[in-house]
Amino acid sequence: MLDTPNRVTVEAPPMSELDTGAETMTASHAVRRPDLLTVADAKAMSLTDMTDMFKDHINPGQLHFMKLLGFHKVKIETASGMYYTDQNGRKILDFFGGFGSLAFGHNHPRIIKARKDFQDEDRHEIAIAFMSQYASALAKNLAAIAPGDLDMVFLGSSGSEAMEAAIKVAERAAGPKRPKIVYAQNSFHGKTKGVLSLTDSELYRGEFQLTGNTVKVPFGDIEAIRKAFESDPEIGVIVLETIQGGGGIIEAPVEFWRELRALCDKHGVLWIADEVQCGMGRSGHFFAFEKAGVVPDVTALAKSLGGGKTAMAAMIASRKVYMKAYGTPKTAMIHAQATFGGIGEACVTAIEGLNVMYDEDLIGNAERTGDYLIKRLNELKDKYPQIIKDVRGRGFMVGLEFQDFSQTLPALLRPMVGLLDDKLKGSLSGFVGAELLRDHNVLVAFTEYNRNVIRLEPPLICGREHVDEFITALDTVLGRGIVRIVRDFIGSQTKK
Repeated sequence: MLDTPNRVTVEAPPMSELDTGAETMTASHAVRRPDLLTVADAKAMSLTDMTDMFKDHINPGQLHFMKLLGFHKVKIETASGMYYTDQNGRKILDFFGGFGSLAFGHNHPRIIKARKDFQDEDRHEIAIAFMSQYASALAKNLAAIAPGDLDMVFLGSSGSEAMEAAIKVAERAAGPKRPKIVYAQNSFHGKTKGVLSLTDSELYRGEFQLTGNTVKVPFGDIEAIRKAFESDPEIGVIVLETIQGGGGIIEAPVEFWRELRALCDKHGVLWIADEVQCGMGRSGHFFAFEKAGVVPDVTALAKSLGGGKTAMAAMIASRKVYMKAYGTPKTAMIHAQATFGGIGEACVTAIEGLNVMYDEDLIGNAERTGDYLIKRLNELKDKYPQIIKDVRGRGFMVGLEFQDFSQTLPALLRPMVGLLDDKLKGSLSGFVGAELLRDHNVLVAFTEYNRNVIRLEPPLICGREHVDEFITALDTVLGRGIVRIVRDFIGSQTKK
């Protein structure tokens, strides 16, 4: 090799100095291959290995609660329709529904086919440099479904992201002179820093430094909102879940929403309806606020928008609000879609899911079969009044509230045990939920704030036969009586 004036000759070190144990090396450096698990390894993983890896690499504290409920004994192998199938071939009826993420059930065949066709045809995913026909079509569909002038869509991946977008578009439209945001007690809007300021949970707020431009009011209290609007001209936005999920499935009366709309119009306040959990047909309407015949200025969807197969979320704003916030070339990119906003296969999944929802009348089924579920639960309430305190909700967003623990006991014991009711909150719902899974192959959910509530959010494909299966299981558990329920739960904790 000839030396040239521009060439720098570097003498390579001996190969022994490059030997790092890697199987393959280049002349410049060696890249060590980590000990990686394959997809096949993951599929074949034992329950013990799953538990160890969860504890070591995900959330050891959460594992404590999973063990209390018996969830750590379950490895889900497959899922279809209304059922999971575990490592023992046991079918588990899903009345949990991923906190409302599984409107279409598990692995709906039409949604699976739409995703497979997308993959087989090598269609494009990341639409940043170019426009996406799939994102455009999904946005058009959402605008067609949404009432009134809700027609400007921002696509994201999670409920928190959609709610962040909703808060930002409303705050900009309200203007810098009206920066304050009203939110409700027992609200849940997400765990990212912005919407965490509007999530009424000391646990989730931790010790994070949150925004201070917020005003809290009781949920469903129109007079408290009226006073807040009248006394503070800096209020520009109010954000409310149409149905509070984490609060224990709490609704406000229809008239509240109509009065809220009128108040917002009178004072020039923008209303954001958080429909992340209660939207997508779960209430028996596509949007839960439609029952009141009113339209917010901004709303947000997520969870079931992803068809149970992907992460998809959307903020939908009125054109007036959106254009005021981002309507010029100078402001258009302030909150444009992120890298994975409107990703191709996720959009295709959501497009197909929306079509399935109407083709299979899932919204109508949620209303009809949801009414049947509530009727059957009220029959159990009449049968076990010392155990069941309340049944509430609509469609397939239903709360089953148990009595405080002391109220389930004989009268002589109630005063003494009543002193412990606060500490025992959630225990009965946990005992019942654990027994439903352990002995009756039924999965239910719980709520963040009122821990005495079991949350029922089955897929919208749920039929009467599934309701009957659930009610039979619940009736059997409650029929054993409190002492037996507690004793069996304690016994289950001593078994490996």
